[in-house]
Amino acid sequence: MDTAYTVAKARPRDLRHIAGIELAAAQMLAGHAPPAVLNETTSEHQLREAQSQGYLWVVLADDVPVGFAHVVLLAPRNAHLEEIDVHPSHARRGLGTRLVRTVIDWARDAGCSMVTLTTFRDVPWNLPFYRKLGFEEIPPHALSAALRAVVEDETRRGLDPSRRVVMRRAAT
Repeated sequence: MDTAYTVAKARPRDLRHIAGIELAAAQMLAGHAPPAVLNETTSEHQLREAQSQGYLWVVLADDVPVGFAHVVLLAPRNAHLEEIDVHPSHARRGLGTRLVRTVIDWARDAGCSMVTLTTFRDVPWNLPFYRKLGFEEIPPHALSAALRAVVEDETRRGLDPSRRVVMRRAAT
């Protein structure tokens, strides 16, 4: 029997599942990101804040989260997809696409003009995935101060900026 999946706003009880999803999904990036980054999880405080503000969505399978999308507002009209992960045991079922489309729809309805994100330039399932969903690369010279700060934070955490790309998509 196929699992039925639902995308929904995260509930407080969903937060305890997020770290496990992050860590499992990060293993797919072994060899692309340093071990310190692969072992990072979003703080409980950040998750509680995102959930209470309505900036956190989950994919539910039998009412248990198996994926999530976390958004931050970098500017009043710029929704930034801070993180999106699907547990590898539920991968390749269109759940990431559903999460991204949910974020884009939410951003449009919230009055945002765009959705931005950062991803790996050379990981085969990253950049092409977002391009297929209508995202385009933002040239480094065109980055806003807020997006430059995101790239600087990633660099401080050990990600190689030459392997990263900043992308945007109109929230339409």
